[in-house]
Parts: sequence; structure tokens; C-alpha cells
Amino acid sequence: MPQVRLKKKKTARNRPGTGSGRMHRCGWTAPRLASKPRRRANAAEVVAGERAVEAALEEARRSHERLREAIDLIPQGIVFLDADGRYILWNKRYAEIYKATADQFRAGARIQDTMRIGIARGDYPEAIGREEEWIAERLQRMFNPGHSHEQVLADGRCIQIEERTTSDGGIIGLRVDITELKQREASFRLMFDSNPVPMIVCELNDERILAVNDAAVEHYGYSPSEFASLTIRRLQAFDTELPWSGDQTHEERTARTWKHVKADGSLIDLAIYSRQLTYNGEPAVLLALMDITERKRAEMRLAFMAHHDGLTGLPNRNSLRKRLDDLLIQTRRTGEKIAVLFLGIDNFKAVNDTLGHAVGDKLLRGVARRLRSTLREEDPLARLNSDEFAVIQTGIKRPEDIVLLAKRLLHAVAEPYLLQGHSVVIGASIGIAVAPGDGDDSEKLLMNADMALSRAKKDTRGTFSFFEVGMDARAQARRKIETDLRAALQHEVLRPYYQPLVRLADGRITGSEALVRWPHPERGMISPAEFIPVAEDTGLINAIGAQILRSACMDAARWPDDVRVAVNLSPLQFRVGNLLSVVMDALKQSGLPPRRLELEITETLLLEKSSQVLATLHALRALGVRISMDDFGTGYSSLSYLRSFPFDKIKIDQSFVRGLCDNRESQAIVRAIISLGNGLGVTITAEGVESEAELSWLRAEGCQEAQGFLFSHARPNAEITGLLELQQSGASVGTPFAMGSARVA
Repeated sequence: MPQVRLKKKKTARNRPGTGSGRMHRCGWTAPRLASKPRRRANAAEVVAGERAVEAALEEARRSHERLREAIDLIPQGIVFLDADGRYILWNKRYAEIYKATADQFRAGARIQDTMRIGIARGDYPEAIGREEEWIAERLQRMFNPGHSHEQVLADGRCIQIEERTTSDGGIIGLRVDITELKQREASFRLMFDSNPVPMIVCELNDERILAVNDAAVEHYGYSPSEFASLTIRRLQAFDTELPWSGDQTHEERTARTWKHVKADGSLIDLAIYSRQLTYNGEPAVLLALMDITERKRAEMRLAFMAHHDGLTGLPNRNSLRKRLDDLLIQTRRTGEKIAVLFLGIDNFKAVNDTLGHAVGDKLLRGVARRLRSTLREEDPLARLNSDEFAVIQTGIKRPEDIVLLAKRLLHAVAEPYLLQGHSVVIGASIGIAVAPGDGDDSEKLLMNADMALSRAKKDTRGTFSFFEVGMDARAQARRKIETDLRAALQHEVLRPYYQPLVRLADGRITGSEALVRWPHPERGMISPAEFIPVAEDTGLINAIGAQILRSACMDAARWPDDVRVAVNLSPLQFRVGNLLSVVMDALKQSGLPPRRLELEITETLLLEKSSQVLATLHALRALGVRISMDDFGTGYSSLSYLRSFPFDKIKIDQSFVRGLCDNRESQAIVRAIISLGNGLGVTITAEGVESEAELSWLRAEGCQEAQGFLFSHARPNAEITGLLELQQSGASVGTPFAMGSARVA
């Protein structure tokens, strides 16, 4: 602010240096005025003039104080300089910004002098080594102001400088400490430029793209200059609204999926996060563009897999049930009939076992294609499990329509398949349930069609079977067996009965085969033929096998030391993978020596050609346990099985022994097996011996061991223990025991 000076004639009281007023930081000092007697003026005029001057000076002083207090309230630093660059006025904030040289600020001091002092004190690192040049540049900018510029002080603060000239050539300067802003900008730039997520800054009003990071350039394929010519709407594929506009909440906007177009024309799915900010002084919005294309594809795949079969792409059971529910709702209004056809591939496991699972998978895909091509577009087709498919037939006019469709499906499946050089021929069976007669809800219809399929497979494979009411009763009985069997296992009701194994050379009992028995509290003794298939279907056979093995080992541990116990193993027990530990635990708990345990397996197990099965068998034999092949000569007999594993015993199936004396073919087979066993050095045991004639023939041919009703039926442990005690007492060979007059000899 310019000083206020009054023009006066020099007097003795108004000499230079004595009475002149001056302005400084703390306020005004009024000049002392001396009144000189003037000639031709009266004293009253002089007094009035002096008072007027004093009043004017006081008012100027008060105005100055008000101005100083006002500019001290401004948060930016402000300085007023005259045309020569001398300090007139400044506020507290200005002094705080330049605290290193604030002690030099006084009215009338030249700013270039305070700059030199500041340079000497190290407050201006930019000036080091070029002090005078820096001061000249600074003064040039000050007296010829243009755009604002920045100044970095020694303590790291960044000051924004903006200056304007006044009408009398003076300078008004504004100083803003932008250190924190610069730090935020640096953090933003670091976060923005090096962020792996594509980011774009858009002008808030006209949607122009102001900046992009490297990730956006790489992801979209546009160059930075190409981005600069685009708006955000140009990137959007279908959406017309902007990611930051609308009445949606932040959560709703971020949950939305946007589609953008890349430079190559491909579409991507995005989740967009937006935040408004100021960019280079303009209102803008920062967009973080999360590419969720792969995630959306994965979600779509998961959604598809939740309702479809992964191998064939057909709808699965859940999808089929939903479709069936919808159709049943329609038929309740129209009265139309719906048929559900369950198609099961016959002997599909044999294909997997002989040709491998890769061929089996190709076969299933081939079956799916044939079924689809045989059906109408409106007939739903689904895959239910490994080898079962389901068809829903609509638009049925007469029962023959269902029969014709079933025959077409069977015929389509039966045509040969050429798979990896193999010609594969399979058959199928079909179970049929018709709504509303066989059920008016999807669950019951599917269950009844499944029961009809089980009937078709059991009675005559390769054909179809309609559901009958009696099937449900049989299914209920089967479920009752399963429920009771689980309870029997829990309460350890199942127990082993033992059938003696007799050495034909001297008639002595050398061991006993453990056979599971189930004494039911209501039905009495239930046949194994009734509950073992249920146990195998439900997986309970593993628990049954482990329980019978433990009990048999505990019983045999109290038998004479030269008597063994034989226990049958199901192929399912090998698939669980813990059979070796189960056997070891049973031997350890009972104290039975491993040499006295004999484990019987069937040829079906070896059909799997599993390295795990052979490894388990070898590990069991390494323990000292004996391994027997049971039911030899039935099913898939192959001499290669005898070469794949060194069995200790071969048991001739009872189907060859029964009626042996009257059947020359059976005699030839049994004779060959006995000869084979003698050649391999393994024990041969004949099962199902029921007559003296059969016993004599077997003994004459060199068979070493036999079992059957001729000697004894299966007995509880107490009775077997009694027989063994009788044998230990020295009873002679031929002592009657077992069934009536049957004898060991």
C-alpha cells in the first residue's frame, strides 16, 4: 500500500530525518508537525489545519491496521511491493513461508536484497552456483508476470507463486504452499502410472479422456494419443449412461458389468470403480477398469456345469427335474401324458476295464449324440450318471408311441461304434414311467423309471420295461434291508459262521471258511444272497468285511495253532485303499499269526488289471497271509491270472463239483485244474462236496482239500471249537460229525 505523504514547506520542525512519517511491519508512526508562525494568518487557522492533518493521519493509520488485520486472515501468503521492488506490506503467512529470511522483511527493503540473504542462508537450492542469474530471472518474472510458477525451498516445501502488477507499477504477490498437494499428486501418479489395473481419467463434463496409464494402453491396444481423441462413451459397447452417473449407489455401480470395445474390436467385461477428483485444475473422474471377462466366462461355465454334464454337455439330473416339473404343471391343465425313459448301457464297465476310460468317455459322447439325433427337438435328454441317460417324451397320443420310441433308442445305441481303431458294440436297457399314472411329481416319476430300469437289467438286458406297482414294494423292501443292515453293523449283530476245510489225505480239519450271517430280530436268519448285493450297492460291504475279518481273527486265535481261517474279500474293499491297514489291525488286535489267515479273492478282482490291487496282494502276502483264488473256472477264467500273482490255493467252483460223477465235461475240467495246481505247487480245494462218490473221485484224482455239506454246513464258532477239540483229543479219522451221518474221510 503506498505511503501517505503530505506536501509542506520546510520548517525547522519538518527537517529530513526528524519529522517524516514512515510505514513498517508493526504500523504507522505519524510525523510530528510543528506549526510555524505564519505571517498574515491568524492562530485559529493554524490550529485548525494542524488538527485536520492529524485527523487524516489517524484515519490512515486505522485504515492500515484494518488492512493488515484483513490480509493476516488470508490463508495464502500476500506481499505488496512498490515499483522499485521494495516491501510495502505483507501478511503473517508470507513471513511463515519465507521464515528463513523473515527477519529481513521491513518496509522499504528491496526484495532482491532479501533474496541474496536467502541464497546465502541456503533457502533457495535452485540458485546455488548461479545466484545473480537466478535473481535476475526471478525479478524478470516478477515485473513481467505471466503464468504462475513453482519454487522449491531448502526444507522441501513447494511454493506456488502468482504475481500481478498494479496501475502504479507496483507488485502484488500471492504465495501458496502446495507441498501436500504435490505429494498427493506424486502418490496419485505413482498409483496411476505403475498400477497393473487399467486406469483412465475423464473430464467430468464433456467425458474427454485426459490421461491413461500404461496398463490401459496395453490392455485396450490404443496409443495414448488415440485415447486422447476418444471419450469414455466411445469405449462403451452398448451402454449409453456413464459409469459415474445415475441414481445408483456405489455398491450397485461396482456390481454392474460393463462391456467395452478394444482397439481390435473385441469385447471385454468390466467392473468399473469411479472416483471424482480434480485433474490439472479441471473436474474429472478416475476410472479403475477391472477386466472380469475370464471371471464371467468361468461363472458362466460354472452355471452351465451346475445344470449340465461335463462330459456330454447334456442337462444333468437337476436340470431334468426342473424341466419335468414345468412339463407336469402344463399337463395338469391339458391332461396330456408324459413318459420318462431311463436308458442304461449294458456292461459299460467291461468297456472301461478292457479298452480304458478314454474309450469309455468317447463311447458315452457317441451315445449322447445318437440319442439326441433320434429324438425330437422338444424331447428333453439328460445324462444321469456314469452309464445312464433319461428322456422325457411329450405329445403322447397312444401307449404305442412310447414303445416305438423305446425301440428306436435301443436300435440307435446298438449300432457299432468305431473308437480309436476298436469296433465297439453295446446294448442298452430302458425303464419307463408314465405320468400321471406312475406319479404326478418329478421325484416319484424319476424314482419309478429307475426301478423299471433295474427290472429290465435284471430280467432281460437289451429291452425295455414299464413300471409296475410291485416294483415299488420291492424297492421299499430293499430300502428296509439297507436301513436294518446299517443298524446291524452299528450294533455288531453280524457274525461269522464257519464251514470246515478238510484235508482229504487224513480227514483232518485244516481250516474253516468264515461266512457272514445276519440273525434278524424279526425275520430270523437272513440269507447273504439277499443282503450282500445291497451291501455292495450301498458301499456297506467295506464295513461288513472289516467287521467279519476282525471277528474271524479273534475266534481263530483261540483255535489250535495248525488250523487256519479263510475270509472272503469283495473287490470293493480293494478300491477303498485301506485294506492292508485293516488286515494288519485285525491281526494285531487278535494276536493271530499271519500264516493262519487265508484271504479269498475272485477272478473278477483281477479283471480290473489294477496295479493297486496287485500291490496290495503282494503286500498282504509279504506279511505272511495266504492268498486263495475262489470260484476258479467261472466267469472270466484266464490262466494269465495265475501267472500275474503267486496264489497259495485255488478253489474249484462248486458248479463243477456238483454232479461230477455223471458229467464227463466237468470231470475233464476238474482233472485239468488239479493237474494245473499240482504243477504250480498250490493247494487245490474242491467246493460244494455233497456225496461220498464225489469225495472218492476227488481223492483219487489227487485233490488235496474239500469243503461242503458232506462234511458240515456253516456253524457258529462254539460248534466249530467243539469239533476242533474233538479232533485234538485224538478222534480217529472217519469219526462221524457234521450233518447227520456225514463223516470226514
